[in-house]
Formats: sequence, structure tokens, C-alpha cells
Amino acid sequence: MPGPSLTLTDPTAAPTYAPSAFQRAILGLLYDPRDAVFVRLTLKSAAIMLPLIALLYARFSWWLAALVFAVQLPLLAPPVILMLHNTMHRPFFKKARWLNRAHPYLMSGLFGIPTGYMEHHVGMHHVENNLRNDLSSTMQYQRDNVLHWLQYVGRFFFTSHLGLSTYLVSKSRGQLALRAMVSDGVHLAAMAALWFVNPRATLCAFIIPYLVVRIMMMVGNWGQHAFIDPSRPGDSYVNSITCINGVYNHKCFNDGYHIGHHIKQNRHWTEMPQDFLDNVERYRKEGCIVFQKIDFFMVSMLLFARRYDILAKNFVRLPGDSRTDAEVIEFLKSRTVIFAADVPDAVVANV
Repeated sequence: MPGPSLTLTDPTAAPTYAPSAFQRAILGLLYDPRDAVFVRLTLKSAAIMLPLIALLYARFSWWLAALVFAVQLPLLAPPVILMLHNTMHRPFFKKARWLNRAHPYLMSGLFGIPTGYMEHHVGMHHVENNLRNDLSSTMQYQRDNVLHWLQYVGRFFFTSHLGLSTYLVSKSRGQLALRAMVSDGVHLAAMAALWFVNPRATLCAFIIPYLVVRIMMMVGNWGQHAFIDPSRPGDSYVNSITCINGVYNHKCFNDGYHIGHHIKQNRHWTEMPQDFLDNVERYRKEGCIVFQKIDFFMVSMLLFARRYDILAKNFVRLPGDSRTDAEVIEFLKSRTVIFAADVPDAVVANV
């Protein structure tokens, strides 16, 4: 049966704030006034997490550790990660430019986010676009096999640090390689030092988030690039997916519009939904995969469980697409298989 109609219920606009001296001060720092929400999110996150972590070190209890975990990871980490994702793709602070470095390092420390996130994501992932030289490429795995995902995560944990530096040096981007190595080394050294202050607090506030956030990011990336057209593996229209009409887009700054992001990585987050609507016909012609009411993490979980029936029910039939659920299931399965191909290093242009 034809799937859900194409109606967007999730576009998230930049919040508006009452005029005040505080708001004017924020706007004075920024290149784009629409990003004032990021400054407020940063201040809120720091105001919540710094006292909680300090209290955890001063008076550790497992109940307090559970509270820190609940606030830090499920509640705040997703929007903070996507805030950093947006600010690494576009200029952020126009004044006090030192904040462009200090801001991601503070957030990385508080939430266990890889300190080499920008170097990996912008310096490598978007350049290679999930092809064979992309260290986070899903191409060589069976994307509906949880054992393959475990191999994928293991490879990331044990080889990505050296692999990223080697890649960046090979591309004559030694400064990025050095920054990635040094920043992550400092991150690990700081956690090691804090272990001697209070091992239980360090475990709960820093080490577990350091591990969990990396796993979360790998689950998300797997879902984002789980469905690949073997004939066009470097084409962002058919090696990425888009997820619409879910709470994820409200919480994480329209991040579900992932195809549009790969087509133009510096597109502002507020423009993603309209870009999708403006290009629906092309999405249909290109054979894009769009889901509704589920996010990338749910896509990955459904693939691990091989629940293609649920994926098909949430598959958006773009205008002119009348495929049945059974036909959609076969189509989706064809996009998750390992394929042998002499994939070129260059990314296919989406023009």
C-alpha cells in the first residue's frame, strides 16, 4: 500500500528571543543571528553539568551518578553534538574568535565527544563521502548484520586515531592531523589525571560518556549511510538517507535532513526542510530513501533486527511512487548488501 503522504510536521526554525542586553551581547558575537540558540544551549549545558560533576566529585553516590548520566547523555548530549556539527560547518563566533576553539573543547570534555570530531567529520568524512578511504565508511559491511556493525565499531575504536592522522598527513593536512592527535591526547590525559582524584566520579562523568558517545555516533552514522546504490556509491543522493517528521529534528536542529546536508554541507540548519521540499521531484528521480517518524538510530536498530516490515511502513513514497510494502522491502534489502566494485576515490558530483 502507498505510504504516508508527504507533509512536513517537523521543520524547526531558529528560536526568537525577547530583546535584551543579554541577547544583543550574544548577537554581537555571532556571524549568523540564527545561531543564538547555540550560545544559549552552551550556557545552559555548562550551568547544569559543571555543578553536577563538581558535586559528584565532592560527594559521590551512585544515585547522583545515575542522575548525571541521565542529564548528560540522553537529555543534553544529542543537541550538543549536533550543535557542534553545525558550528564546524559554518563560521560561528565573529568576535572573540578564540571561542571557536574553546567552545568545542569545553563541550567535548563535558559530554565525552571526540575532540577530533571536526578533523574526522569535515576533514575526512565529507571529503571521502562514505567511499573506501572514509574511515567511517559503511560500504564494506552488510548493513543489516549486527555482527558486521560490531566489527565496524571495533575498527573505529582501535584504529581511527592513527588512521585519521595518517589520512590527513597523506592529504597534506598535517596541521589538522596534529590538532586531532594533541587534542585527543590531552582529553585522555585529563581523564587519567582525574582518575587519581576520584576514580568512581571520573568513570561515571567522563570515561563512560567517552565510550558511550562514540558508540552513539557510530550507530547514527551507520543508519545515515546504511542504504547505498552499488552503481553510484559516491553519490550523496543514494548513499545517504533523510528522516522527516520525527522529534529528532526538533531536538537536533533538523539533522534528519541528511541527504541535503551531504549535497551542501554548509547549508544552514534552518534551511534544510525547505531545501527538501524544493527538491522532492529530484529526490524521487534519483531514488532517494526517506523515512518518516523514525530517526537514524531507530533505522540502525531496525536493521539489526531485520525488521524491514517496519522500515517499509515508515518509508515515504515521494510523489509518483506507488510501490507496495513488499516492493519497498526488496528495494531496501538491495541497498544494504556488501558489493564488490572498483569505486573511484573521487566523490561523484551531485549536479
